[in-house]
Amino acid sequence: MVFNNTSKLLALFILFIFILVPDIAIAAADAAKEAGQTIAGAPQPTRADYPIIGGLNSRTMVWGFAQMHLFLAAFVLAVPMFAIAMEYVGHLTKDERYDAMAHEFMKITMSAYSLTALFGGSLALALFLFYPQLMEYLMKVFRGQFLIYPVLFLLESVTLYVYYYSWNSLRYGNRKWFHMTIGLLLNTVGLSLMFIANAWATFMMSPSGVDPTTGAVIGTVWEATRNPLWNPVNLHRFVANIAYGGAIVGGYAAYMFLASKKKDVKAHYDWMGYTSNFIAIAGFLPLPFAGYWLMAEIYAYSQQMGITAMGGILAWLFIIQAVLIGTIMLAANYYLWCGLMRTDRGAQYARYVKYIAVVIVGGFLVWVTPHSLILTTDEIRMLGGTHHKFLGPLGIMPAKNTAVNLMLVFTFLSLQMFYRSSRVPTVKWAKAGNMAIIALYIIGCINIVFAGLYGYITPTVYKVGAAVPQVVSTLSIIVFAATIDAFMLRGAKSEKVHWGRMSERSQYALFVLPVAFTWLMGLMGYIRSSLRTHWHVYTIMKDQSADAYIPTIGQAGNTITAITLSFMAIMVFVFWLSRLGASSQEKPI
Repeated sequence: MVFNNTSKLLALFILFIFILVPDIAIAAADAAKEAGQTIAGAPQPTRADYPIIGGLNSRTMVWGFAQMHLFLAAFVLAVPMFAIAMEYVGHLTKDERYDAMAHEFMKITMSAYSLTALFGGSLALALFLFYPQLMEYLMKVFRGQFLIYPVLFLLESVTLYVYYYSWNSLRYGNRKWFHMTIGLLLNTVGLSLMFIANAWATFMMSPSGVDPTTGAVIGTVWEATRNPLWNPVNLHRFVANIAYGGAIVGGYAAYMFLASKKKDVKAHYDWMGYTSNFIAIAGFLPLPFAGYWLMAEIYAYSQQMGITAMGGILAWLFIIQAVLIGTIMLAANYYLWCGLMRTDRGAQYARYVKYIAVVIVGGFLVWVTPHSLILTTDEIRMLGGTHHKFLGPLGIMPAKNTAVNLMLVFTFLSLQMFYRSSRVPTVKWAKAGNMAIIALYIIGCINIVFAGLYGYITPTVYKVGAAVPQVVSTLSIIVFAATIDAFMLRGAKSEKVHWGRMSERSQYALFVLPVAFTWLMGLMGYIRSSLRTHWHVYTIMKDQSADAYIPTIGQAGNTITAITLSFMAIMVFVFWLSRLGASSQEKPI
């Protein structure tokens, strides 16, 4: 009873922090505005107003600190969500393996949290030192949020440490519900921090609540926060963080699997690797749709920004994006195919792998096919233009939308095959259920292909609309197939899963995922920031610094690669530190 009452008090505290406090801050700012305290327009700094400190490149420093902080923050934000979900599942099923895995997830987070704060503080210091006018303007626009943010960060630190270190003392009975309430509070605070930071970043792309000419504040903090790109970025980052966190934890599981010698330890980390890969795929499958929504909102807000992204200097980066996403899909599918050897019935499904591989590889090749080629004058003359007469049609969106949707469908099929390999349905309608799932896949894939073909014959203005039935078909296959499986496999006969019966080469697929995800996140961060071109705040506050230009693809590639390698080195150190904390010295004889 005591713990239940305490949980209610914590819930009320959450409501006070996240609903009442922001409203009070906004109301105070609006009252000051009505009283006649006006805020000047956006500053227009000159080249001389940007500090030069020790000859350091300000943009590269801020870029590096920001990207490293985002990598670590995405990981630290996502893992507690996995942890509380696993903890809840373990409590319901009375299976302590889930609880132990959730605790180990949090152990990795604790090792990375201090580094997140370190790079976050370094980023804030660099921004205030190198871009004081921009930070002054953002503080005027968002007012009370700059006070709420550190309070939330302090609260996140407290709840994180309490959640982790109270794990064993609050492990059983009603105390477990109190512990999960702390975890819920931790995740609420973490998401709130992400939403606030997203508001600042998206305001710089699509400013709201300010005069469109001068930048003077004419609206409330909420208007500036709820700018046109805020919700799309919130959804995109939320889903991406889940996929990214799963990939990082999967890399940790692979590291521990390869480093372990005992069979039972290998079995534990094989199970953790499978769970992490499942989380990464579950987060990755809806990610392209969240990306489509974000790009649609960017086009709706500013066609120029959309053209810069998809048809201008940044267009070729989406070919690199396709390579990275294709790599992620191939690695995730390869790991699932290797996982079929864990079960005795896996051989029944392994014969279908070659067909799935053809679709995944074929879709990957279509996705990386450019529409136009970068050629010399002689090459253009020999080819007869910048478009290949046979492969050119594969470079436009109808082909690419068809390819990516089929890749997503068959990736889900790989996941479903492994799930089926360890369960034998016992319901009377199992045969009818299997036929329904097969029909669902066939009809859905036919619809995806024909919608793609329709995209070639419809006017350009309707090509984006032609992708909607493809998205609906893909989501329908995933949702309805999973629903039929859930009912059909209820009470199914379970086959033994031989955890740990995996080849070592399969674990390297789990290493590929975090590297590709990290590089992809860095690439998309570069694209998003470059859409503002020479503006700090789009169309309102110009960037007059010496670095007011879009970095070349080569320069950006080198910078992103260096940041990715640095982050991977840090994560290897975190993995080693976590393993060191779990090991103990044998007693001397």
